[in-house]
Amino acid sequence: MSDFDMMGLPERLVKTLAEMGLNDPTPIQRQAIPQVMNGRDVMGLAQTGTGKTAAFGVPLIAHLMEHGQRPAPRSVHALILAPTRELATQISVNLRDYAAGTAIKSAMVVGGQSINRQINRLERGVDILVATPGRLLDLLDRRAVLLNDARFLVLDEADQMLDMGFIHDLRKISKLIPEDRQTMLFSATMPKLMSEIAGSYLRSPIRIEVSPPGKAADKVTQEVHFIAKAEKQSLLIELLAKHKEDRALVFGRTKHGCEKLMKNLVKAGFDAASIHGNKSQGQRDRAIEGFKKGDVTVLVATDVAARGLDIPDVKHVYNYELPNVPDNYVHRIGRTARAGKDGAAIAFCAPDEMGELKDIQKVMKISIPVASGRPWEAMDAPAKPKGRGRGGRSGGGGGRPEGSSGGGNSASKPGGARRRRRGGGAKPGGTQAA
Repeated sequence: MSDFDMMGLPERLVKTLAEMGLNDPTPIQRQAIPQVMNGRDVMGLAQTGTGKTAAFGVPLIAHLMEHGQRPAPRSVHALILAPTRELATQISVNLRDYAAGTAIKSAMVVGGQSINRQINRLERGVDILVATPGRLLDLLDRRAVLLNDARFLVLDEADQMLDMGFIHDLRKISKLIPEDRQTMLFSATMPKLMSEIAGSYLRSPIRIEVSPPGKAADKVTQEVHFIAKAEKQSLLIELLAKHKEDRALVFGRTKHGCEKLMKNLVKAGFDAASIHGNKSQGQRDRAIEGFKKGDVTVLVATDVAARGLDIPDVKHVYNYELPNVPDNYVHRIGRTARAGKDGAAIAFCAPDEMGELKDIQKVMKISIPVASGRPWEAMDAPAKPKGRGRGGRSGGGGGRPEGSSGGGNSASKPGGARRRRRGGGAKPGGTQAA
């Protein structure tokens, strides 16, 4: 007997979970599932990779199995909103697995796919609809889907939906769903606006927090290389060559930069692919599928893959360029060390990224170990001239204000102008630049 047996779930559903190897609930599942089964609204705070999809998907399917009523044409019984196509796809795949052997039908609607095909699929009605906000609004405008019968609403990775500017879309959609519904909101962080949304969307919710914001998975080892921007690619190739058979995710900031880096890695002999906003949904799906199968061993991506990519065997995550938003660093490295496995997160820090590194370490409340180089601040720099405030700029440091928040750690020592050093921390091997 598994712990899922004690949660009031249908026997058929528990058996399916056992066949999938799910016998021991994760902390978020252990706390959330009984509350959802009892009809409570839930606000769950947990980092990526903690099993949130099952925390809301399993009890949702259980309720619908008990309900037993088929959806009317163009209607849905439950709506799950996700910020990205990749996350929506991952949720849909998991829901289909959980609902195997039942009459529960689910569908997914996202941008980048044929809207006419989606309209035809919704014509018969579905029990669970997984959607990105933009495409759902398109379908609502065409009256291809109705939300009058929706009794459940799930907002997954709600903080990212706010970051991506979906707040107005969420408000429009919520007005179309009956107030007498059960709502679940899951988020990795809880910014002020998120608290306001929770107050308006949820009724007397139970708050469940299993992992403090900014905390990485326990089995992720982290390190940072201080390296000039022009030398990053050479270092990446050198490090990737040491584990060429292992899956590695490489994160960059821009679509153009990721595409260029991917092509250079292919030229260097790696089985590489890329996913970013300029790729069609078909191209993104093929790249991810190749990565899952092992045909692609290096996947270069923007933050579109920072959440919703659940591949247990990713051994290495490279922050080729540090993210502008510190929380995205946590989500990126959450792509490794999943399902209890070990993983490594390697960051590259150029002179103009010191501010980002300081912010990351402040949010995570740690000092990331230095693998090579020294922080991009001269130890022997002359004192700043009088009158230069926190907003002053260093010479040649990439134009970032000196006053970026820091964590007071080994990789973010305050004071002193930055200096550019050619190869000053680029060589892996632990030798620090003088």
